Formats: sequence, structure tokens, C-alpha cells
Amino acid sequence: MRRTLDVLLSLVLLLITSPFLIIIGIIVKLNSKGPILFVQMRIGKNNKLFKFYKFRTMKVGTPNVSTEKFDSSKGYITGSGRILRKSSLDEIPQLINILKGDMTFVGPRPALFNQYELKAIRTKAGVHKLLPGVTGWAQVNGRDLLDDSMKTFYDEEYLKNRSILFDLKIIVDTAFKVLKSKGVIEGGKKNSKEVTY
Repeated sequence: MRRTLDVLLSLVLLLITSPFLIIIGIIVKLNSKGPILFVQMRIGKNNKLFKFYKFRTMKVGTPNVSTEKFDSSKGYITGSGRILRKSSLDEIPQLINILKGDMTFVGPRPALFNQYELKAIRTKAGVHKLLPGVTGWAQVNGRDLLDDSMKTFYDEEYLKNRSILFDLKIIVDTAFKVLKSKGVIEGGKKNSKEVTY
């Protein structure tokens, strides 16, 4: 049932957002050198790697680390990238990942291929058995403000209480968080003006 809903909803959303996808793609291309889509290896269900898609918000050559861990003074984020990240519009291409079966709408956010500590903690908690999601329980409870242990705490809580109603609650909460850009950190400055929570 979840897979059927994933396919149908992602197809509908891709059709609805297709004009915006074209506009965003043009803006990304005009704003900086490099491809429109950012493709990165992420950790999926049962710790298998998959190709993860986003609109590119970083300059070519940016280190492969989570956003909160790099030096924001280096200017890695592009001008259009800041807007896309704050609004979470950069996440729309993950609808492709959902269609492919790599991801679902609600689940633990897919870790970077080199986030070994997070991978280990999630595996111990059994969270690795879930498909990663575009949003999740950890996302609406702090997002970038959470360390690996707290992310896994919320992910495990989701695993134990998983249901359609819980998913709907997370999706609604996500919409409100996105509108307010809550929990977003750019460049590891948790006490800077770049944090909105």
C-alpha cells in the first residue's frame, strides 16, 4: 500500500511541479557553473548505497560533508542555493528517488555515504531497515540542530510507532517547518544568524 501511494503521489507531484522544476533548473544553471542536479551517494535501506538527487545549491568542488560541518565563510553555497535550501525546494528531485524505490515520503533522512558514525548508530537501533524519507520524525524535531544520537532517537521512535496517521502528522508538521525554515543550519554556525529555529 505504501509503495503504491508513493508511486501515485510522486507522479502527480512531478506533473504539478514540472513548470517550477524547469524554472528552478534554469536559475540554478544561470547562477553558477556546473550541473543542474546534484547527485550524491547516500545510505539507503539495509545500508545499501543509492544515487540521491537534489537541485545543486553548492559550488562545484564543495567537500562531501553534512552542511552543518563545513565552514560557511568559504562561500560554498550559491546565491540561488540559499533560497532553495531555506525553502526546501532543492529537495523536489527526490521525487525521482521515490519513483525508483530508493526512498519514500516519510522515513529517516538518508545519511551521506561517509557518515559512518550515524550509520553505525542507526544500524544498532534497527533504523537501517527502513526506506529513507524526504522528511521524517527527526526532521520535524530539530533537523540540522540534532546530533547523530538525537537523530537516531527520533528515527527509532518513528520505527516503533510507524503508521499512516503518524506519517500524515509528520507531513503536516513538515509543511509548517518548511514555511518557517525551522531547524536549518548553513555552515555549522548553530549560534549565528544563519540558524532559523
